[in-house]
Formats: sequence, C-alpha cells, structure tokens
Amino acid sequence: MIDLRSDTVTRPTPDMLNMMMSAETGDDVYREDPSVNRLEKKIASLFGMEAGLFVPSGTMSNQLAISILTEPGDEVIIDQSGHLYNYETGATAHLSSVQIRPVPGKSGKITPELIQDAIRPTDHWDPHSRVVAIENSTNKGGGTCYRAAEMRAVKRAAETHGLRLHIDGARIWNALVATGIKPEWIGSVADTLSVCFSKGLGAPVGSMLLSTEARIERARRYRKMWGGGMRQAGILAAAAEYAVDYHWEGMKKDHQRARHFAVEVAAMSGFSIDPESVETNIVLFDVEGREVGDVIRYLSENGVGMIPFGPRTIRATFHFQVDDPGLEKAIRLLREFSDSK
Repeated sequence: MIDLRSDTVTRPTPDMLNMMMSAETGDDVYREDPSVNRLEKKIASLFGMEAGLFVPSGTMSNQLAISILTEPGDEVIIDQSGHLYNYETGATAHLSSVQIRPVPGKSGKITPELIQDAIRPTDHWDPHSRVVAIENSTNKGGGTCYRAAEMRAVKRAAETHGLRLHIDGARIWNALVATGIKPEWIGSVADTLSVCFSKGLGAPVGSMLLSTEARIERARRYRKMWGGGMRQAGILAAAAEYAVDYHWEGMKKDHQRARHFAVEVAAMSGFSIDPESVETNIVLFDVEGREVGDVIRYLSENGVGMIPFGPRTIRATFHFQVDDPGLEKAIRLLREFSDSK
C-alpha cells in the first residue's frame, strides 16, 4: 500500500524502535522520566523558549495553549480553515468556555487586516478578543507556510491590541525546511507554540507545548486534569527525539516528491492544480467531470491511498515512507484514471 492519506500513517523504523526499547524511563507525572525531561529541555532550547510539556496529541497541545491564554467568555481569532476550528471537536468551547472567531484568509493564512476587522469592542456584552491562532504549515490550506515577514506582521497586529499569538505547529518542521526560518525565531514571536512529532517526523505518538515556565506549569496541571498525565513515557519521548534527530532533514525529499507529483497531475485531463501552490508535503488537487469517490476507490483498489478533502478535492500527503517508486505508481494510476474517461 502506497499510503498518501496522511503523514500520520508512518511506522517506527527499526532504529527508532531500538532507541525506544533502550530508553531510560521513570514516572513522568512525578517528573522522574529522564527521557521526557531531556526531550522537553531539548525542544524548548531549540525554539528558544523557556519550557516544554510533552503531551499525547497535537489537539491536547493546542487546547492547553488556549486554556492558559484565555478566560471563559474570550474569543480566538483564526483562519476559517484552521485545525482548531475544524478538527478538534469543538474543544475550545467544551474545555475552556471560549469561542472561535473564524476569518476568511487565503490558503489557510490570515493577515493583520483580517485580525483588525475581527477584534471585538471591549463592551461587557462582547466576547473578549484574546488570542490569534495561526497554523504553520497549513493543512486545509494545502501545506502553505507563513514567511517571517507575514508572522512578524501578525504578531505586531496581535500585540497592538493586547492579544496573544498561538502557533499550531503540527507541521512546523515542514515549514522550517521550506522557508529556512530558524526555530528560535519562531519561538521569539509565539506566546505559545505546539509542535508535533507524529506527523512528517514519523514518531508514533506525541506533541509538545512550548511557552514560558509559568504557563507550562499551569498547562501541566490541566494536562493531568484532562487525563494526559503519563507514566513511563520515556519510550515515546525517545521516539520523538529520534525523529527530530534523523527524520527532520529528510523532509526536503518529501517536498520535492510532492512538487513533482503536482506537476504531473497538472498535465492530466480531469484534474486541476497549480503546482506553484505546493510548498511542502501536502498536495490538494481538484477533480473535474468525475466523482471524487470514484478516483479514491480506483486508487485504493490498486494499492494507493488518498483522502477526499472537499466536494471536488483530493489530498495527497507525502512522508519519508513514500519512496520514488511509490510516487511513480501514484502518478501512473492517476494518469490511467484520467485516460479512461
């Protein structure tokens, strides 16, 4: 199976498994797991932030960030395609009594002008604008990335109005590779930053919330309250550390394969995509004159997995366990489907 449904489908490599099996462990709720402690310090230092908290998922990391930055009745400004708004089961309302204010960005990215227009008055009957949340790279935006100037402008707009900036960095590693921005620079603009180890990096489990020591202490209590306290989590931290050390740089090849795939698909009849829109490992392409379900079914029956991403859209997501032969097979099958019209 050439699995392009997501970059979450990767399996631990033999070397990663060896590192997991040899990890030194302890009780992380007591802060006695040396592998977790090392990972938290390592990633916080990498991004130039004071502290980190290892958590089971990116959703938990994002929701912890919202909880420690807001009070009940506050509002979070976010692009209408953002993960916090679309894929976290309404958790901001359920867990933090906070509502989302979606704005119509472009390719998943928002601008200072959109932030300005969305900020509420400070009357007591209004929800209080408190946080701007951005996703870097974007998911529903097709893997696009914020450039440094764009993030700086968003940060300035937030600060001008006393708002905090949360960065959902589920695929921040892809964004860093694509833009050349240094991790510590990202940390300098974010009030809170969520980074994921189980997407393109290929660890089996885990994300991390980064912020100040005081905020992370508060988040640690919420993590326990929400059932996220882990015991001998060092085996998972070891996998995450291995992924950062050995899989991060290889994302360049994922991006190259994604762009090559987009160029080939753009040349086929019945499909539509601008190859220049592909910046990282995600490719969104539209189906013309046929049903998305028919395409997905044909691919699946012939050993290639992709997912529908809208009424006319398919997503293909590249990762380190899709090699060149797998790439060429996916292209060949789409071409066969196109020619069968």
